[in-house]
Amino acid sequence: MRLIRDAFTVRGLTLLSRVAGFVRDALTAAVLGAGAAADAFFVAFKLANLLRRLFAEGAFAAGFVPLFARTLEGEGPDEARRFAEEAAAWMASILLLVVIAAELAMPWLVRVLATGFDPAGERYALAVDLSRITFPYLAFVSLAALLSGVLNGLGRFAAAAFAPVLLNLFLIGALLLALALSLPAAHALAWGVFAAGIGQLALLALALHRARFALRPRLPRRSPRMARLFALVLPGAVGAGVYQLNLIVDTWFASHLEEGAVSWLFYADRLQQLPLGAVGVALGTALLPALSRHLRAGRVSEARETLNRALEFGMLLTLPAATALVVAAPPIVRGLFERGAFDAADSAATAAALSAFALGLPAYVGIKVLAPGYFAREDTRTPVRIAATCLLLNIVLVALLVGPLAHVGIALATALSNWINVALLARGLLQAGHLAPDRRLVRRLGAVLLSCLVMAAVLAALQQGLPLAPLPLLALLVAAGSVSYGAAALLTGALRAGELRALLSRG
Repeated sequence: MRLIRDAFTVRGLTLLSRVAGFVRDALTAAVLGAGAAADAFFVAFKLANLLRRLFAEGAFAAGFVPLFARTLEGEGPDEARRFAEEAAAWMASILLLVVIAAELAMPWLVRVLATGFDPAGERYALAVDLSRITFPYLAFVSLAALLSGVLNGLGRFAAAAFAPVLLNLFLIGALLLALALSLPAAHALAWGVFAAGIGQLALLALALHRARFALRPRLPRRSPRMARLFALVLPGAVGAGVYQLNLIVDTWFASHLEEGAVSWLFYADRLQQLPLGAVGVALGTALLPALSRHLRAGRVSEARETLNRALEFGMLLTLPAATALVVAAPPIVRGLFERGAFDAADSAATAAALSAFALGLPAYVGIKVLAPGYFAREDTRTPVRIAATCLLLNIVLVALLVGPLAHVGIALATALSNWINVALLARGLLQAGHLAPDRRLVRRLGAVLLSCLVMAAVLAALQQGLPLAPLPLLALLVAAGSVSYGAAALLTGALRAGELRALLSRG
């Protein structure tokens, strides 16, 4: 199936990015720990990264890819290239204005994102300084996201999936340089972010040149096609980016808690990014063009079948990942992060947040699978209404839970709002007849849940009283969890031997 093959291409390279990200985060934790400098850098990084995910990758991809694919198939490559060039011209012009305005207004932006930072304190001043360095990354990586959309529309997923690896490599290099030359680590990381944006844009421009689809500079001009693109992108900025908006709420509340809360939530969220990227992002990236092709050809039943198989494949990998992160969060965090400036107290706080975040992991992957069911039909308004509802609910939940649970309440509220989001998306698709779960999907989901229970029992038993150092214990848990889940999945029928061989050969 082409969808699964494309998803595996994205999954493999995204997995490489996540592994590099783990190296980056472990090094960052050892050097910065979870103190004032770490909190300041994570706020600065989140500001540029959040807007990139919200507008450039989330909403823009949801609106641009179906229109580009339709233009390519219906009007040919020359018109598709013209459309992409016009979109790039508008994006570059808007981004230039946004970056200039943000640089001038940075003290106020940081106050909005991290209201708990004392304006007279070290964290606030450092966050403003670092944000001014990192924010131009938004412009570079947003243009890179447009080039990624063109490549994905052409059915070329490898370069776009590899681009995030560059960010991690640049940041690892920046940290190593800071250690070698005794430079301030937080500033080195900020400049690494800036340089990575240029590197990612250059990589994707080269990939388009090799595909003989290089884009030429144009001046922005109004056209019906651009009007349609903006009509899809503007409401989709909320619909596709609800998770990112929730993270703004998380940071806002966390900045009012004790020093280190912003960092604990960041590290916990980074740990759940491995299954999110390897499964959710990969499926969502490959699914949108596939659904668009089916619907343009009038193959509604094939579109429903594609959604079913995407849900089945996503839950087959995501539910065990979520189970492992919930059950084995403490040894995972200790093994990966507890060294240098990151102490046992930081590990305990991060592990608690990780367990709470992981409860919503299957829901977030479900959102990545179901949202393209709307976007492929050029319906970005329905996800907007659902996103707005869930965002408001998340704020209410955080306000209720942050008092008794501190930073863990923030993570738990995010997980709960994701579950409500996916439930509302599913209900809309079911009522419209665009989603029809078949017997195979229901049977497989039941078998996957049973297999996860077996794995959870094994992981819980192994953590009781084993006199192992953090890294050996983590290695044992990874091996035992993989074997126990794989064996249980084969016995229950969640996974068949032929599918397991395909997973191993493609993974």
